[in-house]
Amino acid sequence: MMEKLKIGDIIEIKTAKGFAYAQYTHKHKTYGALIRVFDEIYNKRPQFDKNFISQEIRFSTFFPLQVAIKKGIFEIVKNETIRQELITFPVFRAGAIDPATKKVSNWWLWDGEEEWEVGKLSQDQLNLPIRGVWNDTLLIKRLESDWRPETDPTT
Repeated sequence: MMEKLKIGDIIEIKTAKGFAYAQYTHKHKTYGALIRVFDEIYNKRPQFDKNFISQEIRFSTFFPLQVAIKKGIFEIVKNETIRQELITFPVFRAGAIDPATKKVSNWWLWDGEEEWEVGKLSQDQLNLPIRGVWNDTLLIKRLESDWRPETDPTT
């Protein structure tokens, strides 16, 4: 029997660098499961104590989580209460990449419902997650390369 996903589930992601973890925090009607990926990568499965759940978030992304769980790509290891600052749906940034420069010159922000144009990003907005749905290959590649939204080459 397959586990049914629940908000708060902690997902284990095996990478070449070790075990990474993410928490399923929201379900969006268009983009699906929103996961918040924790910063730390572990050599072995850690103790899931208060310190674990309070660590920094490396990035947030949409991900076809139910499929990954069903196929055994990732495993649900625990369910935890979502900490206060992660309860609010995050603001994402999005924009079209110019094929010539491989950069986005005109950014938009999106809060899950509304979208508004901002043009060039402020220093704070560089840290916002980039809207998109990733597959497991991209998720693992970005974890292994220490990718972060603020260092994305399209910025």
